[in-house]
Amino acid sequence: MPSKVSCLYLLTVVCWASALWYLSISRPSSSYVGQMAFPVRKAPKGNKNATFSNIRTRSLNPHDFGYLINEDKKCEAEPPFLVILISTTHKEFDARQAIRETWGDESTFPDVRVVTLFLLGRSTDAVLNQMVEQESQIFHDVVVEDFIDSYHNLTLKTLMGMRWVATFCPKAQYVLKTDSDIFVNMENLIYNLLKPTTKPRRRYFTGYVINGGPIRDIRSKWYMPRDLYPDSKYPPFCSGTGYVFSADVAELIYKISLHTRLLHLEDVYVGVCLRKLGIHPFQNSGFNHWKMAYSLCRYRRVVTVHQISPEEMHRIWNDMTSKKHLKC
Repeated sequence: MPSKVSCLYLLTVVCWASALWYLSISRPSSSYVGQMAFPVRKAPKGNKNATFSNIRTRSLNPHDFGYLINEDKKCEAEPPFLVILISTTHKEFDARQAIRETWGDESTFPDVRVVTLFLLGRSTDAVLNQMVEQESQIFHDVVVEDFIDSYHNLTLKTLMGMRWVATFCPKAQYVLKTDSDIFVNMENLIYNLLKPTTKPRRRYFTGYVINGGPIRDIRSKWYMPRDLYPDSKYPPFCSGTGYVFSADVAELIYKISLHTRLLHLEDVYVGVCLRKLGIHPFQNSGFNHWKMAYSLCRYRRVVTVHQISPEEMHRIWNDMTSKKHLKC
């Protein structure tokens, strides 16, 4: 007799097949009206900003979005060594499933507690919202806040993750923020970079550090208008494809963001917050924010690689776990 999880998983697959058909037929575009069609699981009263009672009430940029889906009990049993926050979109189910089955599997390292969470906003498509709700009920690793999920709202998504760590997982030691098309070499990250046997660091932030300035070409994906950011240079910032920080930084960034004008470029905005906090990100060549041709030896040396498909993720993971005996 099939298990409950198998049945639920089959239900999810069926729902996704139905949704692909639903999304493929031509339908007029419409704006979101009213509440979502699925029942939402809200955070218990009093938890919304429980950690931040000392923040000034009048803020430039209040992050007052309610949780539509939350996993507020994730860290109650035992504070994790590492929280993984993965920015994703509603249609990327295959990518989320590949991560769950490979480097994002919370049970891979029995001596180190890891918590994996996928971060989303609210879709304008009710079917996609329902599918993510069903996915959440199976895997319990999804957090959704009540803002529209879009490229221009990536900063809100990252701040949601910072807020979640500070509110529901303040005793974690480290946090990795990354995207759903990234392969993470967890062994390198945990044992070579973060080192669970050493004293936890504070005010620590590392990744692929970029020193650049705003692009004023309106045709660019990274266009930054002068009225939003008048300076000619950005502060040093880590590529949003993957960066790691000590968990105390989550609360610091969230608090300072409440009084820092929002920028739609998420990684730049985090850099602006770090500059205000006097925290300097460390360069780490193991974080790659581009696609890198695969070879087992090369991937053993990195922490992150960008633009990896779900199929490639499985192939790389299987290779790295089954060929540990091979020397480079």
